[in-house]
Amino acid sequence: MLPRIVLASASPSRKGLLEKSGIKPEIVVSGVDEEDPRYAELSPSEMVVALAIVKAHTVSKLVNHPALIIACDSTFEFNGESLGKPLTKDRAIARAELLSGSSGVLYTGHCLIDTTKEVEISDVVATRVHFSTLERDEINSYVDTGEPLNVAGGFTLDGLSAPFISRIEGETSNVIGLSLPWLRSAIKSLGYNWFDFVSVEK
Repeated sequence: MLPRIVLASASPSRKGLLEKSGIKPEIVVSGVDEEDPRYAELSPSEMVVALAIVKAHTVSKLVNHPALIIACDSTFEFNGESLGKPLTKDRAIARAELLSGSSGVLYTGHCLIDTTKEVEISDVVATRVHFSTLERDEINSYVDTGEPLNVAGGFTLDGLSAPFISRIEGETSNVIGLSLPWLRSAIKSLGYNWFDFVSVEK
């Protein structure tokens, strides 16, 4: 009996990535406090992996059936500083002005737990994101939509800010919140076939 895919995230972008790839995950939100000050002491890449691991283990205690639990956390590093979710309009505006015409690195920490085999795989994937020069009225209009307030870095590649992103170096789905190539590789290393979990509607 194959384990069920469980996504330990409330992110519609991560859920959408899996569904567009033919995987329909069960959603179980961890409820882990991402703003715990202990995580702020870590480097951006260390922080996202630590949070992904904690989320995966938290959800593993809530699931009582064979499962592959996928947990992720993302942050955007700019000039050595970790830029998480802006949360407020003023912070989102300042963030967009900072990134205009520049670039930074989007880190996503991943953790996959096979509850049947009791195996855990975790890693971080990094992608450099380049931004076009933004006009002040564009920034204000974008922030007014509310989209950037609750996403790492204050931007999305699969949303309203996509036209602001001029180029990326690295893996695309990682910027959206979950590296599909990493996940495929991790699932394969556990002895499964990716298409064991893919359901295609005909």
